[in-house]
Amino acid sequence: QVELVESGGGSVQSGGSLRLSCAASGDTHSRYSMGWFRQAPGKNREGVAAIDGDVTPSIADSVKGRFTISQDKAKNTLYLDMNRLLPEDTVMYYCAAERVEWWKLLVASKFDNWGQGTQVTVSS
Repeated sequence: QVELVESGGGSVQSGGSLRLSCAASGDTHSRYSMGWFRQAPGKNREGVAAIDGDVTPSIADSVKGRFTISQDKAKNTLYLDMNRLLPEDTVMYYCAAERVEWWKLLVASKFDNWGQGTQVTVSS
């Protein structure tokens, strides 16, 4: 079991940047895939970016070239650097961890450990 706490959300104007952080605690010695997902009200949770060891990160087409995922293993922290934000990026963002095959990294249903979420609001 791993506990996840997100931070870094907030409000920004279109074209701006934010960095989300996800601090992991608990069973951090096990190898987990980790990812960022987002969910708008009434919609399914969608994968944004995910990482698994040395495998090339998986990035959703909708954010490719704008968002970057990275991990500081010494700090047990996952990051999502979001640049050139758009109003349609306005949703709740969640961090997740699970042992997942690399080709399923953006599939939300494969993840069992979730943070509480952090809101990102982009104004036009």
